[in-house]
Amino acid sequence: MANADAFAVIAEFEVKPACMAAFLALAHDDAHHSVNSEPGCQRFDVVRLDGSNHVLFYELYDDRRAFDRHLETPHLKRFQAGFPALVVRELPVRFGQMNRHWEGSPA
Repeated sequence: MANADAFAVIAEFEVKPACMAAFLALAHDDAHHSVNSEPGCQRFDVVRLDGSNHVLFYELYDDRRAFDRHLETPHLKRFQAGFPALVVRELPVRFGQMNRHWEGSPA
């Protein structure tokens, strides 16, 4: 179950049309290993946006420290080494806090 104040990461890429399958393979490798081998990684979704060549990552970590540990993993290093040749551009990464407590919600 996710923390009430987990650390959220949203990354987005514009992928070269001919490279989509290779990009998704790299992305799913990173996502799979993140969720299955990093105790602080709660979620890692790879979303291909309808009608475009954009792929969005939605990642959720226990806290910023867990994300910082993710930055040192071999699976992320593989992704970082492989993706630049497959994309038109990488959009700026966005960060936020997942806050599940709002007025009227159960604590």
